[in-house]
Amino acid sequence: MLKTISNALSKVFGGSNDHQEPSSSTEQPHVTSVNKQVIGEEEHRIARRYLDDNALKVAYRLQDAGFEGYLVGGCIRDLLLKKKPKDFDVATDAHPEEAAELFRRARLIGRRFKLVHVRFGRDLIEVATFRASHDSQNQTEEGEQGKQCDSGMILRDNVYGTIEDDALRRDFTVNALYYCPKDHCVYDFANGYSDLKQGILRMIGNPEERYKEDPVRMLRAARFAAKLDFKIDPQSERPIQSLAPMLKRIAPARLFDEVLKLLQSGHAVKSYQQLQRLGLFEPLFPQVQALLESSAIDDVPLERLIENALRNTDRRLSQRKSVTPAFLFAAILWYPTQLRMQQLMRDNKMPPLPALHEAANQVLGEQVRSTAIPRRFSTPIREIWEMQLRLPRRQGNRATRLMEQPRFRASYDLLLLRETSGENLDGLSQWWTDYQNADEHQREKMVQALGKSDKPRRSNRRKKSRKD
Repeated sequence: MLKTISNALSKVFGGSNDHQEPSSSTEQPHVTSVNKQVIGEEEHRIARRYLDDNALKVAYRLQDAGFEGYLVGGCIRDLLLKKKPKDFDVATDAHPEEAAELFRRARLIGRRFKLVHVRFGRDLIEVATFRASHDSQNQTEEGEQGKQCDSGMILRDNVYGTIEDDALRRDFTVNALYYCPKDHCVYDFANGYSDLKQGILRMIGNPEERYKEDPVRMLRAARFAAKLDFKIDPQSERPIQSLAPMLKRIAPARLFDEVLKLLQSGHAVKSYQQLQRLGLFEPLFPQVQALLESSAIDDVPLERLIENALRNTDRRLSQRKSVTPAFLFAAILWYPTQLRMQQLMRDNKMPPLPALHEAANQVLGEQVRSTAIPRRFSTPIREIWEMQLRLPRRQGNRATRLMEQPRFRASYDLLLLRETSGENLDGLSQWWTDYQNADEHQREKMVQALGKSDKPRRSNRRKKSRKD
């Protein structure tokens, strides 16, 4: 009787049931309000020698002019994780025009959100004004407004506020950390320091609303989870798959830049795995995903080729070697192009080379609707693909001439990856490996040893007999 009354009172006053399972430690309420914490230098232990001198100059100049100036975002996150930051950003309460006047080599950029770029030789420091939410103020002093479309996507974001407003407008808690050069303290407004210590990637605010504001944040979640080896907070991860199609509304040029960040930052394999897990790969590469899910993939090692190409990219970056988007896109889109080429040869009776050219036009034409590939990359992609048809033809002086082609090395690398991934090429990549390592005499013998079946076919032209 007493237990029944107790349970009833618990329901009325919001008490928890004795049999209810405790919520997970990561299932916390959305971060919607400021919880300011100051982490002293003795605790965060960011060594001053790792701070960028030019970024500090910018922050000091802003502070000397009576404004606030903080090093903010990914640079502080990476320093706390003992990683080397890629770049340093500065946040301030000075409006863009006010900040630009303080620096001789400053330039205003951006329309969706105005920024100031301050150049020091080859170094570039980005200065951003504290932002606020759109409903915090209707219009700025300059007459600029924030603007959203009906779906919630941000079209213009020039609404300024305080450092507290700015912290709540950032995407993830671990990116809402501010370093003050004056007192050398880290200011945390969204429990980002705690999440960073626990390896949790948590969206600030309501995740679904924040993803709708800017769908690219879903790609950033995948990228940071891969780069930092963090676990995405369950509430932050839950809406992603259902909202993934919103990426198709993003400008293809912007998505191309995001793909490069995902696949050319040294953690491409993990990024690809996160994209597949979260359902984000299809909006970026719809043709490839359709092939991965079709029965036509049974004869081609598509996924192994993609993973091997990404693994090769990660390895080259770790060795500080150069990588090019042309090679990555050539590898990822190779099998869709090859299957399209075979279809054209079968249905339209086209010769291999014209069929390849037409297939390349079709595949790249469809791909640029998702991720715009600049011409400086699309042209090498076509050349790498064409070389895949030319590399088997090695008779006479052809092998030597092929090695002199500008795209030979990238084409050879793709050939090697194709065979390593499981495609049967009768040891062609090994032949080219040996040929490159051989001297002139050995190369001549290798070419002579090629069977008659490797010789190019010549058309048998019959001469018409003369009539008497």
